[in-house]
Amino acid sequence: MEKVNGQEMLSGLRLPEMEDLGQFFRSLPTSTLVGIGALTAVLAYWLSSRPRPIQPPCDLRHQSQEVPEEDGGRRSMIGDSSKLLTHYHDDARTMYEVFQRGFHISGDGPCLGSRLPNQPYKWISYREVARAEYLGSGLLHQGCQPNPDQFIGVFAQNRPEWIISELACYTYSMVVVPLYDTLGPDAIRFIINTADISTVICDKEDKAKVLLGNVERRETPALRRIIIMDTFDATSLLEQAQGCGVTIQAMAENDTASPQPPAPEDLSIVCFTSGTTGTAQHLTPTLLFLAHGPLLLPSVVYCHGGRIGFYQGDIRLLADDMKALRPTIFPVVPRLLNRMYDKIFSQANTPVKRWLLNFAAKRKGAEVSAGVIRSDSVWDKVFFSKIQASLGGRLRMIITGAAPASPSVLGFLRAALGCQVYEAYGQTECTAGCTFTTPGDWTSGHVGAPLPCNLIKLVDVAEKNYFASKGEGEVCVKGPNVFKGYLKDPERTAETLDSDGWLHTGDIGKWLPNGSLKIIDRKKHIFKLAQGEYISPEKIENIYIRSEPLTQLYIHGDSLQSCLVGIVVPDPEVLPNWAKKKGIQGEYKDLCKNTMLKKAILEDMVRLGKASGLHSFEQVKNIYVHNEMFSIQNGLLTPTLKAKRPELREFFKGKIDDLYNGISM
Repeated sequence: MEKVNGQEMLSGLRLPEMEDLGQFFRSLPTSTLVGIGALTAVLAYWLSSRPRPIQPPCDLRHQSQEVPEEDGGRRSMIGDSSKLLTHYHDDARTMYEVFQRGFHISGDGPCLGSRLPNQPYKWISYREVARAEYLGSGLLHQGCQPNPDQFIGVFAQNRPEWIISELACYTYSMVVVPLYDTLGPDAIRFIINTADISTVICDKEDKAKVLLGNVERRETPALRRIIIMDTFDATSLLEQAQGCGVTIQAMAENDTASPQPPAPEDLSIVCFTSGTTGTAQHLTPTLLFLAHGPLLLPSVVYCHGGRIGFYQGDIRLLADDMKALRPTIFPVVPRLLNRMYDKIFSQANTPVKRWLLNFAAKRKGAEVSAGVIRSDSVWDKVFFSKIQASLGGRLRMIITGAAPASPSVLGFLRAALGCQVYEAYGQTECTAGCTFTTPGDWTSGHVGAPLPCNLIKLVDVAEKNYFASKGEGEVCVKGPNVFKGYLKDPERTAETLDSDGWLHTGDIGKWLPNGSLKIIDRKKHIFKLAQGEYISPEKIENIYIRSEPLTQLYIHGDSLQSCLVGIVVPDPEVLPNWAKKKGIQGEYKDLCKNTMLKKAILEDMVRLGKASGLHSFEQVKNIYVHNEMFSIQNGLLTPTLKAKRPELREFFKGKIDDLYNGISM
């Protein structure tokens, strides 16, 4: 409101003229007034119900800042800048307290769920899970000691009893040591001996037999007790156990002894990974999800009174489990996201369908770029509802990590799935995560900013021309989430954890202008070619894997050779259509042997290499097309689905020799 020539104005009208305006409206036909009213109502409804962007917890242009007194380390802009976060809730400072908190706030709701084929999920309540206290008492009656020097092995597939066994240990300050058969028999023997494990809880009779065989051969002399989750043939197993001085018993409960929970500084778990060991003590927050991977995330689920559903144990049935569970949170590795993406586009099997799908994703992606995440737009109803329904229809969050994720895949899935998709980065030595996508930042090509519990700095890697002064270098992590060290291995601990408490990850990172981190290379897996050029195979693999028909690959080179070669595995669902576009037809295995198709794949890889700025010596000169996936089962992938490079080199030794012999110099 303002005054003009002494008269008050409102939106350009003198007040006396407002009466004329009212008379104007009164003179309009009723039908016109109804139309104006309807239009006003529609406008008001749109203003009140239009989708709103997620409010970021900090300025997305400034997601981290340098802490000068920490040697160039950077901290998150979320939370209290004066100290690192050690816990999220005052009543949840240990793993024992985390579960107790969930128990109290859930109102004894459902906690752990599992299912049989073609059956719905069956749930056990928080109160039933809390009976882990009685299992822990049973361990005490068997002679286990209630302190952090008592290590208990758990040799089982991910299932509710795994969590119950874990909680039984935490109730009495004992330390959990996971054993997975995917680690291999040699690793299991090594773990039992290194950790001086006398008691192992296992799920099935066949695992107990594996353990007994080790004792009989005197390979694990300290093992004295095996507790089995499932029913078992008592006669034969007990006879075998008696012969080697081992006690076998079913999972049993005893009258409870008073809980003796750990202190926040006590050790909780020792995790043996592919070649390294570490301790994990702190985690990050969530709700309900499908447990098919490492058992670190469940604790943050039940910390908030959420439910945890376990898959049937067969990755091929994962889609069926998703539909049955209808999770809200789903942690995945990028490989699963890539397969999801490839399957979606393989079903869009005509140029028109693919164009429409891409068009819808771009339109929906514009909303995502503006910070709006939803699953009820017109694009969802027409194009994406079936995709969302295939994952249960209730997803609110996907968390991916363990390997680089393709920006194009992440961008498409953020639009198509209508849920928040976060990318995290870390390793076992820093309790899974040290960076995480900031809510509201839905850009791709980075792993987010430091978590509020740790600092991150980059240090020079001069031999590869990475310098911290240029915002590049080896990623180092410091904070309460960093491990205490490698079990009984001070030399290796000193190599990884420096005297100032910085964990050296071996990954090469780069700070982006907004304070987020991008992983660009790997320090450890480097080698020289015959002419002296340094090669980082993982950097090259991350570029080549964007080739549409490929799902896995391994780049090889050594100091006796002047060039690189590769082993590539095409995606069975994508390859036939891709080959058809090149004028080549056939079954998957036949296509993998086709020399014309091999040439087309190699050309596509080299094209991507050029576009990404690879030097000539970084490009592969020959490839072998393999028709079987690298897997945990065949020993070529770690349990976290990372390539085992020495094993790949040995497995394909003959093919690699053939590739070099086939190169015309």
